Amino acid sequence: MYFLDQAHFELQLWNNYFHLTVAFLTHKTLQLESFSQEKRNKILNKYGDMRKTIGFKMRDMWYNLGPHKMKFIPAMVGPILQVTLVPQPELRKATIPIFFDMMQCEHNFSPGRTFETFENELITKLDQEVEGGQGDEQYKVLLEKTLLEHCRRHRYLSQSGEELALLLSSLLENLLAYRTITHDESPEHRMSCTVNVLNFYKEKKREDIYIRYLYKLRDLHLDCENYTEAAYTLILHAELLEWSDKPCAPHLIPRDGEHVWTQQELKERLFQEIICYLDKGKMWEKAIELGKQLAKMHEIHMFDFMELSQLLKKQAQFYENIMHAMRPQPEYFAVGYYGLGFPSFLRNKMFIYRGKEYEWLEDFSLKLLSQFPNAVRMTSTAPPGDNISNSPGQHIQCFTVKPVLTVPHQFKDKGVPEQILNYYRTNEVDQFQYSRPFRKGEKDPDNEFATMWIERTTYITAYRFPGILKWFEVKSVSVEEISPLENAIETMEMANEKLSNLVQQQACDRSLSINPLSMMLSGIVDPAVMGGFSNYEKAFFTDTYIQGHPEDHERIEVLKHLIALQTPLLADGIRIHGEKTTEQLKPLHNRLVTCFQDLREKVEKHYGVITLPCSLAEKKKTRVGSVVMPYILSSTLRRMSTVSTLSNASSGLSSGSASSDGPSCISSQDSLLSRPSDRRASILSRSEEDNRIARKNRKEWSVSKSQVLLERQSDTDETPPEKQQRPKSLQLGDRRLTLSLFQGVSSQLSLSNPLSPLPASPHTPHTPRSSSYSSLLSDNDANTIDTPGTPPPMPPKKHPHEIDNPRFSSEFTPPLPVKIESKPPPPPPKTRKSMFPSYEHTPQ
Repeated sequence: MYFLDQAHFELQLWNNYFHLTVAFLTHKTLQLESFSQEKRNKILNKYGDMRKTIGFKMRDMWYNLGPHKMKFIPAMVGPILQVTLVPQPELRKATIPIFFDMMQCEHNFSPGRTFETFENELITKLDQEVEGGQGDEQYKVLLEKTLLEHCRRHRYLSQSGEELALLLSSLLENLLAYRTITHDESPEHRMSCTVNVLNFYKEKKREDIYIRYLYKLRDLHLDCENYTEAAYTLILHAELLEWSDKPCAPHLIPRDGEHVWTQQELKERLFQEIICYLDKGKMWEKAIELGKQLAKMHEIHMFDFMELSQLLKKQAQFYENIMHAMRPQPEYFAVGYYGLGFPSFLRNKMFIYRGKEYEWLEDFSLKLLSQFPNAVRMTSTAPPGDNISNSPGQHIQCFTVKPVLTVPHQFKDKGVPEQILNYYRTNEVDQFQYSRPFRKGEKDPDNEFATMWIERTTYITAYRFPGILKWFEVKSVSVEEISPLENAIETMEMANEKLSNLVQQQACDRSLSINPLSMMLSGIVDPAVMGGFSNYEKAFFTDTYIQGHPEDHERIEVLKHLIALQTPLLADGIRIHGEKTTEQLKPLHNRLVTCFQDLREKVEKHYGVITLPCSLAEKKKTRVGSVVMPYILSSTLRRMSTVSTLSNASSGLSSGSASSDGPSCISSQDSLLSRPSDRRASILSRSEEDNRIARKNRKEWSVSKSQVLLERQSDTDETPPEKQQRPKSLQLGDRRLTLSLFQGVSSQLSLSNPLSPLPASPHTPHTPRSSSYSSLLSDNDANTIDTPGTPPPMPPKKHPHEIDNPRFSSEFTPPLPVKIESKPPPPPPKTRKSMFPSYEHTPQ
């Protein structure tokens, strides 16, 4: 017992002696202000010699401990580290080898033959000391060199020891950069260094230090109002927790935690905070995703229905925000830092930056250059040479890049509203493209499109946007050349997609300004504006090009198909333009109609007639009455369109029926017919149809129960509708209605086309019945106008596939009277709505 107590007493003396020695060696405060400079230098030199002597004595004491060294690990790792950080080269050289001896000692005595305890303690203490102001670049180099020399001579520590030496060197580099940039005015630089340290501790699975830097990064984002990035930073903390009642380890609880949390409680609290930040950043899709996870836990595991109701209310608000709230799309910028004058974490690297709301290239460039006043902005977007990369100066390259849309699998081949699709245009992306035009071969003075090539550079970032930073480093770059023909195909696809969806927006929301539609239509149909697609014909459709490029045969056919596909889209666009045209824009509209006539005749003659299905144009109405307008991608347009020759189209018009596949809704014939008066009548009919639909929807709510019962009884009657007698109450007004309808339509047709007279025969063999209201009146119907008291005949039965005016479809004939107890039905009220219900109920 005496020897055990004596050994313990001696070890305690050694421990106290070590700490006193360290305290003396690391003591910095010397009151030398009252001494002269010469006296001050002598004192400092004497003090340095004493430090060196005591440091050597401490080193000898450590080596004399022998088998007792393990009792001082890891307790003495921190104090000895403080001694090695003293800015005196000889003292550092004498004390750094103690670290290798500690590694060797733990490796020899530990069961696993590792030095994990020493490594974890050294990393923890090194982080604290460097953040406190200790260490420099010379120490990093000396530490790495000394440890490598000792480890490579050891039989068992050559590999693991070398890995630790390189790991400590990397950690010191990141910590020194972080400390240097801590007081920098640029928060972006501080965020970059923080993330570098984060990644290091994430790889080493040091969750305690990792979480500490996570919250430092969150605070930096909140100071800059980067709410989205702050949310994604906290998601990293939430991913370390489980949905369980296990108590949280102390290092998992944030520094501002007030009490002990279970993992489930802490994760729920983090989710609430994350959803709040996502809402501020207008990232409602991600907020809904996390809200669903939290709602599932409240519904299935926690059974907290009150909290569940609040979560579902938030989700409902987020869905509404997606469809109605204004959310500008951010711009993305590629930034390259070239030259040795930049910090190591930026030097000769390229990054993709996510701009803030309404932040354009010029504003972003000015902000970037203000951080580096001595930097020179490069005017070229090509990669720089070695003369710039190895120069001592600073060169910044900055230009806009376009994110590559990746449509989620649940949206493919479906009509998705543009508000939903817009989120994925600038979010959940990691690929960006930049296209630079250049010429290959001799320039054609008559047609520049023939030699216009595109150099397309694709950048792939290390992480997806958005994330824990507003910028990420580019990890791979690929370059491809796009031929002039492929460029023409892409241009036509983008133009068709933009035109199609702009037309749908204008049709869905009548309050939108017509100016964007006017500009787009003018640029396409008016040759004086952009030259039209004749440039493509001159470049790619000539016999010389086709014979010289047989491999482009399929691409040429695709381009022809895209040109023909534009015709029905233009037809609908001009129709809507005519409906919304003001007096000031009538000359422009007449010009557009005239140009489109010539354009359509030429396209249909050479490239056929394109027909699009109804599903691409119809506005889907929800139960609550809102209109959902799907966004149609160019790939969907091409896949759903069908092409026919001009002769087939003419025969289809004469028969008045659509193809066997079903009725066509978007075609050049249905939108703008060959006759000017019929075209304008069609425009008028579609405009009034929309108004009648709105009135019909309002009236459906006012139908009484007796009317509903009456209609149900008439539906079950065995007598065909066309054989039943029309009610007397309706016969009284038939003549007046027919006269007013015919006069109204005639006046509207003449107003819609003031330059052409009303056609003598409103129904021609080549005009479908739906072309105008006047086509509803046959020759026999016209004769009944002059016969007083004679009601017009019932509409004839139509074939299911026959195109007819939906306003006067036989499916919406007025309800016929049914005898109930031998009493005639009471006369309807003396109002126009009840007297003529067949003209008020209009199908969609």
